[in-house]
Amino acid sequence: MSVNQSQLAYRGALLTLLRRLHFYIGLFVGPFIFVAALTGTLYVLTPQIENALYHDAIHTQDSGQNYSLSQQIAAARHYIGEEATIYAIRPAPEPGDTTRVQFADSSLGESESRAIFVSPSTLAIQGDMTVYGTSGVLPLRTWIDQFHRGLLLGDIGRIYSELAASWLWVAALGGVVLWLTSRPKRKLKVRHTPQRKARHWHITLGATLLLGLLFFSATGLTWSQWAGGNIDKMRSSLGWMTPQVNTSLAPQTGHQHHDPHAEHHGMMPGMVMPDAADDSWDRVLLAARAAGIESHKIEIRPPRAADKAWTVTEIDRAWPTHVDTAAVDPHSFKVIDRTFFADFPLVAKLTRWGIDAHMGVLFGLTNQLLLAAFGFGLCAMIILGYRMWWLKRPAISASNPAQTLSEAWLALPGFWRAAMMLIAAVFGYCLPVMGVSLLLFIAADVVRWRKSTLKLQVS
Repeated sequence: MSVNQSQLAYRGALLTLLRRLHFYIGLFVGPFIFVAALTGTLYVLTPQIENALYHDAIHTQDSGQNYSLSQQIAAARHYIGEEATIYAIRPAPEPGDTTRVQFADSSLGESESRAIFVSPSTLAIQGDMTVYGTSGVLPLRTWIDQFHRGLLLGDIGRIYSELAASWLWVAALGGVVLWLTSRPKRKLKVRHTPQRKARHWHITLGATLLLGLLFFSATGLTWSQWAGGNIDKMRSSLGWMTPQVNTSLAPQTGHQHHDPHAEHHGMMPGMVMPDAADDSWDRVLLAARAAGIESHKIEIRPPRAADKAWTVTEIDRAWPTHVDTAAVDPHSFKVIDRTFFADFPLVAKLTRWGIDAHMGVLFGLTNQLLLAAFGFGLCAMIILGYRMWWLKRPAISASNPAQTLSEAWLALPGFWRAAMMLIAAVFGYCLPVMGVSLLLFIAADVVRWRKSTLKLQVS
């Protein structure tokens, strides 16, 4: 065999390997990617629905002079019970909005708190419901978010979303490579069969959505349980973590580091101290305002322990981003530390923007519509992929072992086989769910290979 023939044979084996891997991802992981895309799209499309559904709780028709923040909190405590422990306060951001007084509740799930919605001008209680995470979403979006994250199955359900995020980028890039290497050099007239039409639109959507699919995969992995943990370790070792305000009253140097996914990791404080004097909340807020906390959307948290400070954090994730934080001494009411988003390292800023864009809040309605287009486009692409497989399936001989991962890998030269094993091992270590699922792919492929080989021997 000549050198050119050998190169063509190796190239064909490599493309066959990629084609079979792309097929397995679509066949076995496709349903999980579809569910993640659909539920994620529903999540980014529901803020306006949630606002209308819970309008009476989050908005008020009352007008007039607002009571002090401490008086609003007292009204919420009177409603829920004096022994209840306050977790956080979100003052009314605009006239016509209510104040959220959030209480810790051991009966709720991770990152959940019980919110009492208080009219600032009348102290009337206008709502009582569970809110979730730093984003403060209400029950409808909480349900969608938890379904998107783990199919409502807790940590075990998070395997599905990590599986989808782990393979999405491989499927997207692999599909583009297959298209670029298989398209004819000149346009040919072909019969437009249903299978060809499905393939055309599948390829068109894949190429159009490529950058978005890579973005969803990367940002989705940062939320995942195992791969996300590895990403956090890498960021920490490289000094890429998000700065966090230092709340320790003991003298320390430097900022701590913050997980930007805190609302998805159950970062509820382990201990919430009893409430301070009645006017403490107002004095803490005044101190933070004087220190540069300017956003209308803020959250105030009391100290988590006797040697910790209050925190006042901006929670406006839109553009421009307002996520500055101040720590306030509970005794002197002086600001002891501050973090400003403008001073964040570039990687920390990109992480914040990436997460907020993934959630559809960075650019408001534009962000929502763009994510919805990508989400529905991905769902359509998966459906078209299944249609292609179904229409072509009867015409494919199931007795050809060359159409397996195993045979395609064995057809590669030794260097390429070793390189493929090394690449698989590295990604399997960094993305554990990908590694385990790849082993399952190979096991299923070996079984199929052996069966098809036996059929050929018998025939």
